[in-house]
Amino acid sequence: MQQHFGTGTLWGTATSDALGNTIANPTPIKFGVLQDTGFSFERDLKMLYGQQAFAVAVAGGKMKLSIKAKLAQISGRIYNDLFFGQALSTGTLTAVQEDLTGAAIPASPNTLTVTPPSSGTYARNLGVLDSNGLPMQVVASAPATGQYSVSAAGVYTFAAADAGKVVYISYTYTVAATNAKTISLTNPIMGTVPVFGVDFSARYMGKQATFRFPTCASKKLGFDPKQDDFAAGDFDIEAFADPVSGAVCTLSFSE
Repeated sequence: MQQHFGTGTLWGTATSDALGNTIANPTPIKFGVLQDTGFSFERDLKMLYGQQAFAVAVAGGKMKLSIKAKLAQISGRIYNDLFFGQALSTGTLTAVQEDLTGAAIPASPNTLTVTPPSSGTYARNLGVLDSNGLPMQVVASAPATGQYSVSAAGVYTFAAADAGKVVYISYTYTVAATNAKTISLTNPIMGTVPVFGVDFSARYMGKQATFRFPTCASKKLGFDPKQDDFAAGDFDIEAFADPVSGAVCTLSFSE
């Protein structure tokens, strides 16, 4: 007999992408900072009744095998390999710079030029707030009071009448980062989804349980930031029979 304590450990290994292309060298990925996980085996029961109150026969119908995981580590590889199965690029991080300090608009030429951190490159305007926390209006050129224009290089131009006022500028920028991953989603045709295998290991009191689900697909990926707690993502998975071998799962226990 065996008991279990804790979440155990979970891995996912993608075997095909969203277009059904077989992945030549499948890479196992560990679900980091696992909070919860669970497995549910369900079957439909078909009951045969006659005139009596209770069924006289029972037969098994369709079966369903579901896996749930909640993880507190954001992983571009897990998100893409096991759910989206689309283009994953590396080396460039898109980040946000939110201004909480503010800067005064100088006199002529009434411009403020943002400097992205880590020698980054300015990408996109996320708005300017005035000292009252109200959004200023962006215009193409020649801003009047309460307005501003912005160039592709991150130069913000304000009205001469607003010189001396404090403003808060927020924007996105890109920066080189060896550990950065970017998922670029397109609108795929319905049908094919990424397929992957799932491995689960649980150890307690010198005993171990190991579950292997060779053919799975995910139906839900959730991310839930909180005001005063760590964010945790939900991953809902359905296992199904391998189309060639018919294998569904292998469960191994210490008893």
